[in-house]
Amino acid sequence: MKFVAFERAKQGTGASRRLRITGKTPGIVYGGEGQPQLIELDHNALWHALKKEAFHSSILEMELAGATTKVLLRDVQYHPFRQLVQHIDFQRVDARTRMTVKVPLHYKGEEESPAVKTDHNLVNHVMTELEVNCLPADLPEFIEVDLSGLTKNATVHVNDIKLPRGVKFVSHGKVNPVLASAVSPLVAEEPAAAEGAVEGAAAAAPAAGGKAAAKTPAAKTPAAKTPAAKK
Repeated sequence: MKFVAFERAKQGTGASRRLRITGKTPGIVYGGEGQPQLIELDHNALWHALKKEAFHSSILEMELAGATTKVLLRDVQYHPFRQLVQHIDFQRVDARTRMTVKVPLHYKGEEESPAVKTDHNLVNHVMTELEVNCLPADLPEFIEVDLSGLTKNATVHVNDIKLPRGVKFVSHGKVNPVLASAVSPLVAEEPAAAEGAVEGAAAAAPAAGGKAAAKTPAAKTPAAKTPAAKK
C-alpha cells in the first residue's frame, strides 16, 4: 500500500497548528540507519487511508522526495472530539531485522459450527488482534481463525491455530490465551411460572389476614347497671 509524504521544514506547536489549518498533518519517520525526518501528509487522503485495515498492519511504501521507503505505522494521535488526525509516526523497515507488530484476527466458520448450529451457543471473540514477531517479508496482513469445528461451551486458544511461516506469537507472560469461546445463552424464567407465583402470593395474603382476624378477641361490652329498688 502506497502513500505520498512531503518534507516538513518547521517543527513546534505553532508550526504544527498552522499546518493543520492548511489541511496537512504533521508526522515523523524514524528508525533504520537514517536520522528521524519530519514529514507532512494531506489530511483527507490520510483520513481515508486510516480507515483501511491494511494501513495499520502491513508494510507501507512511502514516497518522499522522489524516493520510496518501506515503513510501518507506529502511532496515530487523534483530536479528542473532532475528525482530525493531529500527528502520525512511521518506522522505517529493515528487511533483515525482525519486528513486533499487532496483526488483526479474522474469524470465519462460526455459523456452521456445532456450537452455533446445533447447540445455539453465542460465540465471543475474546481477542481481535494478535501481537507477533517476524521479518518484514513474513508479516501477514491478517491471521485467519477457523471456528467451524467449535463445539458446545468450548474455547479456541492460540495454540489451536496455525500461524503463518516465520511468524511467532509474542506472549507477554500469557502462554496460551483464549481467542474465542462458545457460551450458552441465558434462559429467561417462564412467564407462566412467574405469573403463578404472583397469584399464589396474592391468594396467601387474604388467608393470612383472616387467621389474624380470628385470633383477635372481640371487644367486651360493659354490663348495664341495675337500677336500685325503691323503698
